Amino acid sequence: MTTVKIRRAAISAALTSAAVAAGFFATSSSTVVSPTVVFADGLKCDMSQYKAGAGLTAAMEQDVLAVTWSGSAGSEVRARYAIEGAQPVVRELAVRKSGGQWVILGQNLHAEVRVTSGIRRMSTQQAQPLRAAGVVLTQEVIDKNRWYAFWDAPLLLPNSPEMAELRAYTAPRAAIDPVIAARGAAQAAERGPVGAGFGPGQAGAPARGRGAAPTTYEAGGGLPPLPLAGRNIGEPRSEKDIRRASASFSTNSCGVKTDGATLEVTFPGLTMGIFSGDLRFTAYRGTNLLRMDAMAKTSENWIAYKYEAGLQGLSTELLSRLSWRDTGGQPQSSELGGVINQSAVGVRAQNRVLIAEGAKGGALATFTPPHTFFFTREKDTNLGYTYYRKDAANRFALGIRQADREEETQYLENFALFNAPPGTVQRMGVYFLVSPDGRDATRQQVMAFTHGDAFKPVAGYKTFVNHFHLDFTGRQRLANFDQPFQDLMAMRALGLNIIGLSDFHFELHANDPGPERFRDQKDYFEATRRASDKDFLVTPWEEPSAYFGGHYNIMFPKRAVYWSKVRQPGQPFTEMDPVYGKVYHTGSAEDVQAMMDAEGAYWYHAHPRTKGTTGYPDMIFDKSWTKSDRYLGVAFKPGMGQDNSEDRMCEWRCFDAVDTMNNLYANTGVRPKLIVADIDTYRKGPEDDTYANFPVNYLKIDKTPGPDEDVTPVMKALRDGDFFVTTGEILIKNYSVAGTGAKRTITADLEWTFPLNFVEVVWGDGKKIDRQIIPAKDLGAFGTKHYAIPFDATGRAWVRLAVWDTAGNGAFVQPVWLNAPKTTN
Repeated sequence: MTTVKIRRAAISAALTSAAVAAGFFATSSSTVVSPTVVFADGLKCDMSQYKAGAGLTAAMEQDVLAVTWSGSAGSEVRARYAIEGAQPVVRELAVRKSGGQWVILGQNLHAEVRVTSGIRRMSTQQAQPLRAAGVVLTQEVIDKNRWYAFWDAPLLLPNSPEMAELRAYTAPRAAIDPVIAARGAAQAAERGPVGAGFGPGQAGAPARGRGAAPTTYEAGGGLPPLPLAGRNIGEPRSEKDIRRASASFSTNSCGVKTDGATLEVTFPGLTMGIFSGDLRFTAYRGTNLLRMDAMAKTSENWIAYKYEAGLQGLSTELLSRLSWRDTGGQPQSSELGGVINQSAVGVRAQNRVLIAEGAKGGALATFTPPHTFFFTREKDTNLGYTYYRKDAANRFALGIRQADREEETQYLENFALFNAPPGTVQRMGVYFLVSPDGRDATRQQVMAFTHGDAFKPVAGYKTFVNHFHLDFTGRQRLANFDQPFQDLMAMRALGLNIIGLSDFHFELHANDPGPERFRDQKDYFEATRRASDKDFLVTPWEEPSAYFGGHYNIMFPKRAVYWSKVRQPGQPFTEMDPVYGKVYHTGSAEDVQAMMDAEGAYWYHAHPRTKGTTGYPDMIFDKSWTKSDRYLGVAFKPGMGQDNSEDRMCEWRCFDAVDTMNNLYANTGVRPKLIVADIDTYRKGPEDDTYANFPVNYLKIDKTPGPDEDVTPVMKALRDGDFFVTTGEILIKNYSVAGTGAKRTITADLEWTFPLNFVEVVWGDGKKIDRQIIPAKDLGAFGTKHYAIPFDATGRAWVRLAVWDTAGNGAFVQPVWLNAPKTTN
């Protein structure tokens, strides 16, 4: 097929807009630009930041910018960029094996990006612990916390059919299902009665003394009433809150920048409703990855958004079939032989990967960033994160997407989207892998970036995650304690060794003062014991959220510790029960602390600074139980307040909270406060997309404790900070801070998959927090490196190390004192 190139100095903006609209919403072949005629503008590229290097080159060829880079296994990838109708176009996308012929996988491709936005609101769940502690909910307080809302669904309108379905679902099920009724009551307590201020909430205020039920609500006097909209503070949502826009372009230039082993081609002139910015393509030397980003910002406030991104104009003559694996792991395909699609076809692809197979060899895969594409939800149901769309008889598009809402009715009010604070550049990214191989080999190449969506075994370490609300005991009672539990099978498939459960959250008799709760605990202890296996331990822990302030997880080294969260008048702190042996009754922070001291237990805050821990740990920095070494620190649960302009996950909620505490407690004799990877989610299945939402702790222990052993090694590794946290793609081994006095050396052995972004050394001196950034983009993908970083410890109290890659994935070790105090527990 002969291509005719017609040079034009300018093409009308109307033609450009029509072409873009046709790309994303094509409904017939007449809406697609003909493949035989290409309108080409003159392209001017600023090459001042480009540095030529082996395996990563860019050069102007008349009106085309040609970028060529070395891929994996000796392959080579080529992308040619041009301007067509004032919009960027990928004139050609090709790949070849070492010594082989070029295989063209795409020609005249256009970027398509679509954004849907709503308004972020603070949740009543966040307000409850603040009000319970006497904090007046001024506009300043609301504005500080609303970016971190979890129970928020900006696209869900109050009079929508979905909300009617939720109301119809909840009432009759709560009437017949005690678990749903209990959970509904707990949720209602957290958010308060709609339109009538706030009612009882989960414990979150400072201790109130013995005998006070953990759900007692205490409000500050004279607090103003607030308008409420379901679970959120503010006026009810309306249709005008929701805006949808597709990207259009007006550009005649690009910028080319070399940054280590990466090469960026950036086109200005992107407009997308309330967002505007650039379109960027990034190539990575040594891998067949190509990333496309809409780098866009908005000036409006309180914007929450989601996006879809991909390429349109792909030809069935070059890419003849789509393939993926369904949520059951079975291979599926589309020959693109059906009718033209009226809209994008969401594909529930296992592992978030969709592959277009080359008619003459090669393949083009599209997939999401592994973790930053996902805001936190209650469930990990696969909502279809990839898409294709047949635009004409021989033209199609493919890319990645987010749904508008949850599918399970009971979770509809929780679909928070991403944050876009005004002026921040949001990276709306999608990955492509340009492979010279067939679909199976291409899939394996994509899956290598996430170790097959599993946590890679590391000698001398065991993987550990905590905080699962599975209604484990109740569900096992309905079957039998020896029955394999599907949720745990899904976790075991991820390569997890130690699982901490959190029954007694909304199920069982959480607030019973003794007999019924102890009976439940006995079954809980036995059922988790039977669910354990060699190198797979299930522990019966809890999220009691009583007396200390905020929500927290408590962990015991022994499997069977009987205790209640209620201590009735005249009830002793501890007694010998004829059935259960020693039992505890706790009615205050002092009681819980004494129990933990006696049993060697530890605790840490769940979801710091949001949900039921809003305001915490900050409001109890001065409390004895927070200063105690029994208090480990806070959970690393990214995704609540996900902001794609940030280079680090959970920067304010997690890292700032712990860094602030360690500065406060420096040189006081307590051990450092830590960040523990935590899950906080509900039922799971092998078909769910769990990996994307699972950070993990790698504990430095020799073996996984058995079902009848205590977990003292786990507790010791946690308390000593002898573990690293990762999203899975980066491993940090053999970390140490060597030396004495001012001259120290930070050493670590790193291993990674996605190309790295930077390594950082973070420290505090008791007053301020500072860091040293070590660029790492020159290292490429799938590497290892031994780091030995000189560190001047003069005047500094503590230090920690973190590593972040170009996909937003991260790993970090725990803070250590530079002059460690002597401690006893």
